[in-house]
Amino acid sequence: MLHEINWPHGYLPGYTDNFASNEVIVRNLTAKEVFDTLIDASLWESYYKNSSDVEFDNTPGLILAADTRFRFKTFGFPIEAQIIEFEAPADARPGRLAWHGWAEGDADHRLDVVHAWLIEDLPENRVRILTQESQIGKPAKELHEADPDPMNIGHQDWLKGLVATVQTRNKQDIAD
Repeated sequence: MLHEINWPHGYLPGYTDNFASNEVIVRNLTAKEVFDTLIDASLWESYYKNSSDVEFDNTPGLILAADTRFRFKTFGFPIEAQIIEFEAPADARPGRLAWHGWAEGDADHRLDVVHAWLIEDLPENRVRILTQESQIGKPAKELHEADPDPMNIGHQDWLKGLVATVQTRNKQDIAD
């Protein structure tokens, strides 16, 4: 049975202004390897072109943890964010990471999102990486109407970059 994202009240997909869902399943990686790479926000810019200027407010370094408050730029928006779910994968439980993010502004510019990740080991040496984002606000409505869909395209690129980064790190570990 595949797991699903835990949505906070008010962000349930289908009730928000925009929703993006992206997933990959790959062989020869573990949920722990993927999770540990994802939470290292210092790496994001190296493999995800829609991320820049990551800064942390209440945690030293750039490794995400429970309740971390941070900011970054993505899709042209300056986002303030706070981790609302953080559970490393263990004992056949999936890894879970989610942040509430927002871009301040008036009614035409305010954006409010929950971006969630679920990373789980599957049988036969496979891992599933699911990322979903539920958005509220006029900018979210505009993203929903855009063609092509920038959120799903961008988040799929994030998944591909994440997988490639983990694979590269594994090859370097083998070579060392």
